[in-house]
Amino acid sequence: MTSPSSPPGSESTKVACGYCGHDNDSLVRFCGECGKPLRASSARVQPAYTPAGGVRTGVSDGPAAASEVVAEATRCRKCGSSVDATEPFCAHCGTKVVDKVEVGACAECGSTYARGVDLFCSRCGYRVGERVSIQTKIIGSNMRASGARLALLDERGEPSKMFTLDRGEAVVGRGEADIKFEFDVYLSPLHARIDLKEGQLWLRDLGSRNGSWVFIDEPTKLVDGDLILVGSQMLRFRRLGYPGPHPPEADSTRRMGSVVPPVDVAVLEQLRADESVRDSFHLSPGRNAMLGREEGDWIFPYDQTMSSKHAEIVSEDIEFFVHDAGSRNGVAMAVRGDREIKKTQRFLLGDQIMRVENV
Repeated sequence: MTSPSSPPGSESTKVACGYCGHDNDSLVRFCGECGKPLRASSARVQPAYTPAGGVRTGVSDGPAAASEVVAEATRCRKCGSSVDATEPFCAHCGTKVVDKVEVGACAECGSTYARGVDLFCSRCGYRVGERVSIQTKIIGSNMRASGARLALLDERGEPSKMFTLDRGEAVVGRGEADIKFEFDVYLSPLHARIDLKEGQLWLRDLGSRNGSWVFIDEPTKLVDGDLILVGSQMLRFRRLGYPGPHPPEADSTRRMGSVVPPVDVAVLEQLRADESVRDSFHLSPGRNAMLGREEGDWIFPYDQTMSSKHAEIVSEDIEFFVHDAGSRNGVAMAVRGDREIKKTQRFLLGDQIMRVENV
């Protein structure tokens, strides 16, 4: 016979364990019944070991025994190999097997796979498993759950659905994603990726049209090209640099102009949906700027999602930092590269606001 785990053409025979007499495939190294290694001193080629009572153990007696095999798969916790569900030990590494999983059929090619264990079909590569488990019932504060968990927030900021990263990673999007929101027109088909690495959760934008946003929970330094979401306004921070000095006039005539502020080194640009600039606000060293719906240096009276005083741009020498001024809806920064998201931190993907519940 040919072992399912061996290459085509390789033949195997039955080997009886010298300790318990159970018949094993000669291509494996450990007994599936007792877990003992099948060394030369402990293994015998059939006929198998027969106890004194004359009853032969571990040997199938014809078709009747074969009909009793349960259509169930067992996975070894240590090496991941498929094991006979009727055997308590892995024949590949000798580890006691306790995890049983249901067998399913691949929708693409019909091959069998282990539900809850296999993510892709080993024959055709078709996805058969999921990286994320979903709970629509909110877990109470007195209930504990393992693994990274994300909460989808409703309009009141309350969790409406829970996502557990069973495999430590997930893709969010409108299309064939692990966490899927098919009716969110602001989401790209494959929008962002979330990874759990060494106890830290990371968010990466996958080149989406509208970007991925993380709400800040502390003052954040602005870098040239950063995008900021204040209410419903998308603002771009851009460095201008220091202008060179004007050469003196030949006749020593002084130039006229505004005295304060003396120089602008950066600018905030209000962007339309097509990324064209509608308005701008210049920044200079030593000058802070408050943004809000009713009060501040730059006012957006038409934005009902913005607080009266929403965000402040603070100058520290020639650097600028954005602060949340206690707004109701928060201030978000567009993700560039990998961005760590911490416990209780919120992030925006498309029209979905999510929060990290557990890492």
